[in-house]
Amino acid sequence: MPKKITVGILFGGQSVEHEISVRSAKSIYEALDKEKFEPIVIGIDKQGQWFLETDIVKFMSSTIVTSTETQVTLVAHNNKSVFLPIAQNNLHALPVAHVDIIFPVIHGTTGEDGALQGLLKMMHMPYVGPNVLASALGMDKDFTKRILRDAGIPIAPYVSFHKHEQAFIDFEAIKTKLGLPLFVKPSNGGSSVGVSKVNNEAEFMDAVALAFSYDHKILCEECIKGRELECAILGNTHPQASVVGELILAQEFYSYHAKYIDENGAQLQIPAILSPELSTRIQETAIKVFQALGCEGLARIDFFMKEDNTLYVNEINTLPGFTSISMYPKLWQATGLSYRDLIEQLIHLSIERFTRGSELLTNI
Repeated sequence: MPKKITVGILFGGQSVEHEISVRSAKSIYEALDKEKFEPIVIGIDKQGQWFLETDIVKFMSSTIVTSTETQVTLVAHNNKSVFLPIAQNNLHALPVAHVDIIFPVIHGTTGEDGALQGLLKMMHMPYVGPNVLASALGMDKDFTKRILRDAGIPIAPYVSFHKHEQAFIDFEAIKTKLGLPLFVKPSNGGSSVGVSKVNNEAEFMDAVALAFSYDHKILCEECIKGRELECAILGNTHPQASVVGELILAQEFYSYHAKYIDENGAQLQIPAILSPELSTRIQETAIKVFQALGCEGLARIDFFMKEDNTLYVNEINTLPGFTSISMYPKLWQATGLSYRDLIEQLIHLSIERFTRGSELLTNI
């Protein structure tokens, strides 16, 4: 029997999406084919401490990472990575876990913004998802839009501001440029945290303050009225697109509350009711977005489409929600790829990319 691949499921983290990450990790653990893969569960608590989760029953019933398990640290050793226990005055600790690949499901800052990807790269550790640069670009909505604009991919009109410019933000000038209503959002973030739809100056000022409480850069963006469509991408050098799905909202926009609290906040229509020509155009555009940002592995691309079928890219999610009922897996299920097989493909894609990268010269 072939040796099992040891998969480190890394979850939790210090972002506001901690609890969502826990849900994703539990779904992946349950679905992973245990005949082919050996799961190792590593949680990062809200203080940034890493723990080896040995009590799987407790892990499956928890909503956050708690500091009751074996605290560990990741170290590089003989061109491989191992998890060592953190013990006071113990410089010769034996590894408590060796993993062949990391499946990170840490959503938000430090998890999908390139920080974690950079750490894993330095540790010579294969990992699921886009590389350092693609993750960083995909997380920063301002830089995402700049890249897509230069690639000729349509985006909603917007302006961005840094924290030190807050006192000089002119509501009237922005209203003239973008119209009302408009959206204010943190440039770096996910799950619609800190996002506001505003209709007047008072709401605008409150929205700016809220967005700046989550990030040092914010976006003010034109409100595109139309359908909200999503497409999942899978692959490395030859990515493929899933069927297109649609979010049918019961609220004004797809807020954090609508996504994770109100079970009636939105309905998913998979596949979306579209002509074959429109579906193909969306799929082709999604692949262009994926490639323009240098992604490999996976991503979900979100679109707005007006009544006249004008298409705008809203954003890219390089580490989308990964519960069995999240949009990314559901889009692939509707395309014919099961949740379990999707996880397996992502693992093998990551190993292939790591092997390809290892072939590069590192000295002269």
